[in-house]
Amino acid sequence: MAKIACIFPGQGSQYVGMGKELFATSWGKEVFETGQRVLGEEFIQILLEGPEEELKKTANTQPAILLTSVAAWRGLQEAGIRPDYFAGHSLGEYSAYVAAGSISLEDALKIVRRRGELMQAAVPEGKGAMAAVLGLENVKVEEACRKAREEGNWVVGAANYNSPGQVVISGESSGVQKACHYAKDLGAKRAMPLAVSGPFHSPLMEKAAKDLRPVLEAVNWREPSAPVISNIDAEEVKERRSIVESLVRQVSGAVLWEQSIRYLGEQGVDTFIELGPGKVLSGLVKKILPSVTLMNAEDLSSLEKLLAYLKESR
Repeated sequence: MAKIACIFPGQGSQYVGMGKELFATSWGKEVFETGQRVLGEEFIQILLEGPEEELKKTANTQPAILLTSVAAWRGLQEAGIRPDYFAGHSLGEYSAYVAAGSISLEDALKIVRRRGELMQAAVPEGKGAMAAVLGLENVKVEEACRKAREEGNWVVGAANYNSPGQVVISGESSGVQKACHYAKDLGAKRAMPLAVSGPFHSPLMEKAAKDLRPVLEAVNWREPSAPVISNIDAEEVKERRSIVESLVRQVSGAVLWEQSIRYLGEQGVDTFIELGPGKVLSGLVKKILPSVTLMNAEDLSSLEKLLAYLKESR
């Protein structure tokens, strides 16, 4: 029988006004009010009205995407949809745990706000960078980073294995720049800097990871209702004791997204539902598993289309 995985986007998918329609629904209103209570009126105004520069700040982006993603999930939940697996890209892994019932929305919002603050403060502005390397095999991207480390003793390495031919690298600005140079020498089609506020998923985030641990440990985690695929090792998390460790490691470790999606395909998942702003993950999944069905929900029209499809197909 066909299997469904719900997947949740990470930083970079945000836009001003996202989730507005969902927050106005009966189920979304509760989500919205929780966000308002936990994070305050100023945060809600930034989410719905901007300015965009404020929304782009990591400490605002992370809870904003989480809130929107959970509102979309609640729409599926109201319709009685029960997926077989959950997964999220970086920040999206927290949305996955909320959907799986492992953590309350209130606790998750507090954690990701603090996570965003710690990640934003971990490295002085301008000292770190990220870049997307396109059209190059994973092993050659890793070779480019290794050459850069050997040349200048810089911190640089793979941060996101997004899809075949798309790997994001992260680390010290000079190291990332040099690794991009080597990547082009090794045959990359493009190697372009990303507009981010820090070198996420690199060893430069180790202090942020260390400081996040007690925040995570203070929460009452529960076993997920269905397996959540961990970013850090592309394996199923079924027990609550594994959750904190995987989320701590995720801050400074690489996101194994391509590997996670391939694993889900091996388990028989043939329908992927992206819940939250944008369709970035749907595009990546299509490159990894071209034959699967892809749906998304980020507003009322896309949610209604998704629910109609699921009603007909199941």
